[in-house]
Amino acid sequence: MRIVRQSRGFDPAVRLLFLNQLTINLGFYMLMPYLAAHLADGLGMAAWAVGLVLGVRNLSQQGMFLVGGALADRLGFKPLIVAGCALRTVGFGALAFAQSLPVLIAASVATGLAGALFNPAVRAYLAAEAGERRVEAFALFNTYYQAGILLGPLIGVALTGVSFRLTCTVAAVLFALLTAVQLRHLPARSKDSGQAAADVRGQFRVVLANRSFWLFSLAMTGSYVLSFQVYLALPLAAGGTTATTALFVVSALVTLGGQLRITDWCRRRLTRTRCLVLGLGLMGAAFLLPAAVRGVAGLLLCAAVLAVANAVLYPFEMDTVVALARDRWVATHYGLYNTVCGIGITLGNLGTGVLLDATGVRSPVPWLVMCAVGVGCAGAVALLSRGGHLAAPEPKGEETAAVTATG
Repeated sequence: MRIVRQSRGFDPAVRLLFLNQLTINLGFYMLMPYLAAHLADGLGMAAWAVGLVLGVRNLSQQGMFLVGGALADRLGFKPLIVAGCALRTVGFGALAFAQSLPVLIAASVATGLAGALFNPAVRAYLAAEAGERRVEAFALFNTYYQAGILLGPLIGVALTGVSFRLTCTVAAVLFALLTAVQLRHLPARSKDSGQAAADVRGQFRVVLANRSFWLFSLAMTGSYVLSFQVYLALPLAAGGTTATTALFVVSALVTLGGQLRITDWCRRRLTRTRCLVLGLGLMGAAFLLPAAVRGVAGLLLCAAVLAVANAVLYPFEMDTVVALARDRWVATHYGLYNTVCGIGITLGNLGTGVLLDATGVRSPVPWLVMCAVGVGCAGAVALLSRGGHLAAPEPKGEETAAVTATG
């Protein structure tokens, strides 16, 4: 299998990070899709309480990404990765037995904070360890990421059929094993001495003063809003659990089957900036399909094209963050990037919900607006490149072909 073969071309630390992300998503997605039903039906909680528990989890993760990234840069990537996985073990274990709202909120905060600790650290570690092969590494990373999203709910639905407590217990055990494996086998990367010597104020000053990085983050926010529509607009339009499940299956299968081929094709023929513009343009074009093709077929096509667009975008997007960070405080940059995009998702989903309420999912208006967002993001990135804001060195031509050959 090509994914396994290319993974073997990386050193053990990178391979462990791939396994890390697969297991993280496997454990998370076997539990979280069924949490709302457990709270409402199993524990008899009111809708506002269910929303509060889920919202607190998301807020504790999105709101703490910057802190998690900053700590990873100062303390090292391994301690934050291990701490995050250990904390999620505790959070999922608590969800198995929690009955009261305060305990459920505490468990949700723990699971969200865990993600804020390990997410920036994993990406920064992967970028540092992969070196010049960052794009290829992030392409593989995304395939493992999507494999976890595909397999997690399938395992979760079988376990939850027995009991939700069993699902939580299995997820907690997975994270406990992952914690132990990383403690034993994940090498500790030495911190850059210049970075370690800087005070916290200087650390944040460097990151917050990075104008090109801020502009890129804002330009990319719309892409996260559009990607999230697989969870919002598309399921609402699908109108059933079977069709909604099909959306996720199609999205994951396209990524698993196409990510490496798409990345190789892009690296051979396009610069990094053109890959970003192409991915954003495809993302916008995907939303023309529900407007043009009625019914579930149009929604499935939209999900498939969105998956292709993300496959084009993700490795080059992650690589651009590192390039704009100039290899300084990379985890902090990733943390801030996730925070900016998380705020964008929240505001974008609010706007999408208002638009869907006003026009209905059968109207072409919401889909055309989403298309315009994608095109606008593509235009913004192109303008940033033209203005010299994305001017970090970009491998292309024979240089990228040589990189591909090493995989």
